[in-house]
Amino acid sequence: MDRLTDLGGTEGILHAELAGVVHALEWVAALVDLLAIAVMLIGTARFLWGFVEAEVKREESARARVINRERVELGRYILAGLELFIVSDIIHTALSLALGDLVFLALLVAIRSAISYFLDREIREIREDPER
Repeated sequence: MDRLTDLGGTEGILHAELAGVVHALEWVAALVDLLAIAVMLIGTARFLWGFVEAEVKREESARARVINRERVELGRYILAGLELFIVSDIIHTALSLALGDLVFLALLVAIRSAISYFLDREIREIREDPER
């Protein structure tokens, strides 16, 4: 059973006449999902490495500054991963042709946009505060 049937979508001309293209685009969307996960995992690994390094090697006054720099970097990776997930969701929605999927996409984009907004704002605050 494919994703389209799972979500209750209806098959249109795209699925009937261009099944190979639809299948290839589903693989592309899955690859984009995996890339988004990889970006976030790389960001997490870099953050943890920098955090541990700051805890072990830094003096007290520099430690908070280094950790906040690492938090900013982690935020960048999270934002990049979220943007990739949105690309994947757009591909899935374009292929499904279902109104429910379009509503689901709108909710996902709204939630991810809100997360991105607040994360970006926090990153800016960390950068602008010289005490951090």
